[in-house]
Amino acid sequence: MVKSLILTGFGINCETETGAAYKNAGAEVTIIHFNELMNGTYNLHDFDILNFPGGFSFGDDIASGKVMSNKVKYKKMQNGNTFIDEIRKFIDNGKFILGICNGFQILVQLGLLPNINRNFEPETALVANNSNKYEDRWVYCKINPDTKTPFLKNIDLLPVPVRHGEGKLIIKDEKTRNKIIENNLIALQYADKNGNITDEYPANPNGSELAIAGLTDTTGQIFGLMPHPEAYLSFYNNPQWAKMKREGNKPERQFTGQAVFDNIVNELKEKSS
Repeated sequence: MVKSLILTGFGINCETETGAAYKNAGAEVTIIHFNELMNGTYNLHDFDILNFPGGFSFGDDIASGKVMSNKVKYKKMQNGNTFIDEIRKFIDNGKFILGICNGFQILVQLGLLPNINRNFEPETALVANNSNKYEDRWVYCKINPDTKTPFLKNIDLLPVPVRHGEGKLIIKDEKTRNKIIENNLIALQYADKNGNITDEYPANPNGSELAIAGLTDTTGQIFGLMPHPEAYLSFYNNPQWAKMKREGNKPERQFTGQAVFDNIVNELKEKSS
């Protein structure tokens, strides 16, 4: 069975929804406090997927995801390694990592995304929204058909909620920007309801460069996004569900956020069969 490890603690607060998504997809779910990994109670390498869920780790102090990323980088585990050392081994072994919202912010702070040069140095940042306020709304995301990540397989346009104050992705320089485009590291972009990628507010809720809502690394094994697919597991989660039902527009499972989790679990099941 596919084993999904979901971290919680220190202000992470979307672990239950993320766990439900994986259970729906047929995975075995383990939700643990970050410290249970650090003290050796659990071994990262016993799992197939590592998840950094959404929330407000350490209250977004200093910058979103910064304090948690420093713990991952510098705090020693019981075996003497840092967590980032173990993450590198995890990826080298063909495993997968998902970061949602605050989890995406952590992955960016760690240099795990987009990690073009494979040196684990930050190449992008997630900063305050152009609106200078917390954005809590539903948006549409257009999936890059050439994305490397199996999380988004066969998804075209995904309606999904966002809820963040620091979701504007900026890229450190033009060279990095070009490499992100050339290597198809843009996983999904903010779009209008017709699937047209847009910089216009509020369809683009934060003003991200290139309307980027999520990135992958060069392997496709690490995927992070600001929207919350785990908050759209059923059409009843959609605020328009009653209208959709009346009009006979109830979406199939593959058109909800559940598809993201179904995809990765199915991918791993196929690999192990």
